[in-house]
Amino acid sequence: MSQNSISNSLLNVVLVLAESAITLVLRFDPNLRKAAYPLAKKNTVVCVRTYIPHTQFYATFTNKGVLLDSQLPNKVTEPDVVINTYSHSLISALISNDATQVSKITMRGATDTVNETRHFLVQLGVASLFQGVIKTVKGKSKDKKETEQADKPDYKARIQEQQQQLNALSTRNRELEVSLKEIQSKQKVTLTAFIIATLIAVISVIGWIS
Repeated sequence: MSQNSISNSLLNVVLVLAESAITLVLRFDPNLRKAAYPLAKKNTVVCVRTYIPHTQFYATFTNKGVLLDSQLPNKVTEPDVVINTYSHSLISALISNDATQVSKITMRGATDTVNETRHFLVQLGVASLFQGVIKTVKGKSKDKKETEQADKPDYKARIQEQQQQLNALSTRNRELEVSLKEIQSKQKVTLTAFIIATLIAVISVIGWIS
C-alpha cells in the first residue's frame, strides 16, 4: 500500500469521526442548526484546504446534516466556498468558538455565503458541544425533577386532611356521647316516674279495696 493510500484512508477515518461529531453538535445546539440552515437551503459545498499537514476535503450542507468527503460531490463542478488555512489555525478556531480566530481564516466565494460559513464556524466547536450537552442534561434533569414533584404525593396535605377528619370524628363522637347520656338520663327519669306512678297506682288500688 502506497503512502498516499494510507494518508487517504486516515483522512477518511478522520472525516467520518468529524462528521459524527458535527451531527452530535447539531443535535444538541439549536443555534448551530440555525446557522447551518441558510447553507443547507442552498446545498452549499465548502472546500477546506489545510497546510502542515496538507489536506483537502469537502463539506456539503444538506437538510440531513453536514456531509464530509475527500472528493467533490457528484454533479458539482466547483465548491461555493474555498477555505485556505493552516491546520492549527482551523483547530484553534473550532475549539475556541472565537469570531476573531475565524475571521483570520482565508475564505473565497460569494460574500453572503462566506459570511454564513464564518457564522457557522463560530457556532461550531468543542465549546458548543459541551454547552449543548450541559443544557440538554440540565433540561432533562429539570423536567424529571418537575415530573417527580408533580407525581410525588403531598404528604403534608394528606396529614392535615386526615387530622381534620380525626377532629371531625372526635367532635361527632363527643356529640354522640352527650346525646347518649341525655337519652339515658331521660330513660332513667321516665323509668323512675313510671315506677313511682306504678307504686301510687298500686297503693291507690289497695286503699280503694280496703
